[in-house]
Formats: sequence, structure tokens, C-alpha cells
Amino acid sequence: MKRLDILLALVLMICALAVVTAQHRARMMFMDLENLKKEARDLEVEWGKLQLEQGTLVSHARVESLAQHELGLVSPPLDRIMLIESGTKP
Repeated sequence: MKRLDILLALVLMICALAVVTAQHRARMMFMDLENLKKEARDLEVEWGKLQLEQGTLVSHARVESLAQHELGLVSPPLDRIMLIESGTKP
């Protein structure tokens, strides 16, 4: 009977250690999950900012301004502009 008591006590201690270990791992995984969620939110904010910046950089007015001021390009005179509609040849 004494051996059975010792064996049961040993099994109980092993189970208790397993529970503590499982709880610790669960807490660590939860912390990792929360950190990853925060990183995902930060990346979404940065993505939104980058999309806004891209929209600003490729706006027609900005491109035209850069072409005129930095590259020295000018619009052609109106008599040199031809409008070609689809399906017709010049």
C-alpha cells in the first residue's frame, strides 16, 4: 500500500508540473499573439500612409510641375496637337 501511495504522489506531482508548464506556454503564446497583432496594426497604418504618399507623388499636377520646372519641358503649341480617336488613322 505504501508503494501505491508513493506512486500516486509521484504521478500527481508530474501532472501538476505538466499543468504549470502548459499554462506558462499558453501565456507566452498569448503574449506573442498580442505582439504580432500590434505589429500588424502598425503595418496597416504604414501601408495607408504609403498609399497616400504614392497618390500624392503620382498626381497629374505634380508630374506636370516637375516636368516644367526640373526638366524644362513645355507643352506643345495647340497647332501641333492632334487628337486621334480610336479606330481612325491619322
